[in-house]
Amino acid sequence: MSPLRVLTVTPRYLPEIGGVERHVHEVATRIAAAGCEITVLTTDRSGELPATDTDGGVIVRRVPARPRNRDWLFAPDVRKVVAAGRWDVVHVQSYHTFVAPLAMRAAARAGIPFVVTFHGGGHSSTLRHRLRGVQRTVLRPLLARADRLVAVASFEIDEYSRELRLPRERFVLIPNGVDLPEPSSDAAVLDTLPRGAPLIASVGRLEEYKGHQRVLAAFPEVLAAQPGARLWIAGSGPYEPELHRLAAALGISERVDIRAVAAGDRGVMAAALGRTDLVVLLSEFETHPIAALEALSVGRPLVVADGSGLGELAARGLARAIPVDAPSHVAAEAILRELRDPLPPGELDLPTWDDCAAGLLELYTSVAERRR
Repeated sequence: MSPLRVLTVTPRYLPEIGGVERHVHEVATRIAAAGCEITVLTTDRSGELPATDTDGGVIVRRVPARPRNRDWLFAPDVRKVVAAGRWDVVHVQSYHTFVAPLAMRAAARAGIPFVVTFHGGGHSSTLRHRLRGVQRTVLRPLLARADRLVAVASFEIDEYSRELRLPRERFVLIPNGVDLPEPSSDAAVLDTLPRGAPLIASVGRLEEYKGHQRVLAAFPEVLAAQPGARLWIAGSGPYEPELHRLAAALGISERVDIRAVAAGDRGVMAAALGRTDLVVLLSEFETHPIAALEALSVGRPLVVADGSGLGELAARGLARAIPVDAPSHVAAEAILRELRDPLPPGELDLPTWDDCAAGLLELYTSVAERRR
């Protein structure tokens, strides 16, 4: 029997950094290792990345997208690649850009079975975030034609099945994985990371909706009680200049480090998280927050914004939660309380990326066989 031919369509891919990019890399490389012929189709706004590449047995194809300075990602060539390949299954990852409807429509027209993973709906634009429900409603005719709809958190099934008027049986839950490697002993790299007593980390891509600015705003009050504390904002992205400006305006620049760990340095990330005393994630929206799960996996206490996937962690007793719109003194009080009296570690039963890839491979096989 010939190997399964899978096309994964995703708005962005490595070397660009983000949760969806990480998810697709982790599962695609594992599915390729299991013997599938898997191709990742993605976009390139810069025009500087190779049109064809490989990543651990995965073929990567990039098509131009416009506009260059926005994340709408209108990429008409997506339709051509979907329609031209003899794919057994097309997997559309993330619905937030023009990439998803182009891929879904092309697969439906070509009679190719397709599945869709939502990956939540956070965005730095308040308007764009509020329009997510409208966006899903507009996409409903295409989503209704999907063979299965994949959720990475249980609340998505409840919310989207009700909102889209689709039966829960059309959805399948396949969470993200969490399996940081052993901490790196690369002292040259680790010595560049911030040190402090205590060391607090705010982890995630530098976008406004990720809430790093809320941690910064609370930090002067934290320093008043813990003068030796340092804040490490671990990430990269377009909001970095604004974070530097805010730190300077608050007079705390010398106590704040803004620095990312390279996407491929997972051992360094494990070691860096292990050095922290507390991880704070005040994002407005996270579906299945990998950064939070990784922090838990190395035994770090968490303060999170209530709601979405972060709220699920708090409901399980794994994190201390505050309202996402809480004033800075409330955030500072929660941080200081967690430093003094951290929540006892709850029972962890975290899925791995192997689990995630195995679930997707089982899904692809069943969808392809049913169509045959």
